[in-house]
Amino acid sequence: MLRLEGVSAGYGAVTVLRGLSFAAEAGEVTCIMGRNGVGKTTLMRAIMGQIAVSGSVRLGGEELAGLPAHEVPRRGIALVPQGRRLFGPLTVAENLEIGLMTRGKGAVTRDRVLDLFPRLRERLTQVSSTLSGGEQQMLAIARALCLEPKVLLLDEPTEGLQPSMIAAIRQVVLGLKTTGVAVVLVEQRVSAVLDMADRVAFMDHGTVAETVARADLAPGAAQFATWVGV
Repeated sequence: MLRLEGVSAGYGAVTVLRGLSFAAEAGEVTCIMGRNGVGKTTLMRAIMGQIAVSGSVRLGGEELAGLPAHEVPRRGIALVPQGRRLFGPLTVAENLEIGLMTRGKGAVTRDRVLDLFPRLRERLTQVSSTLSGGEQQMLAIARALCLEPKVLLLDEPTEGLQPSMIAAIRQVVLGLKTTGVAVVLVEQRVSAVLDMADRVAFMDHGTVAETVARADLAPGAAQFATWVGV
């Protein structure tokens, strides 16, 4: 579904991604792992059109490289960035409405998303900056799902959350597989990766060094020591 081939990108004179190739399939969770600074977040930004790239970024049969950044979500790719980046002064309902507006979705989509996050339904009128960290992460994911995306990008969604919130996010991510959504998850916790992944792409020096099926990985697998340092 999502295909990157020969993608290079960076910031000014600094090249971060170096001829990277990567794929994410419909109905699968593909986790991206690697040490700090190898380009995981830059990869997410390249997919979303937030930085200029050379190479190919294709969703289905459509080339996305070169599109204005605001057009990429309209094609069906949603990003939950590290740090959530909610509109803090707005209510839960208003944040969701922004997600709905992106691809012209309405009340049916909102209700479906709120069924996944019943806690948010109880807080629709609450200002989002007053939510707990876990609730804010739920809202960030819910806002992204209001696009009804074909591909959902999650950049370290479990960072700093308590176990109950991590379990709730895991349940939602695994549920998305049954709907055919391709989930791309940046994650550093081995336990979370092994709980959710179908495949793991290990990054090093701006490229994907190795992609391994989850079935071929155990908690003590050599790849975690080699590419992640754990």
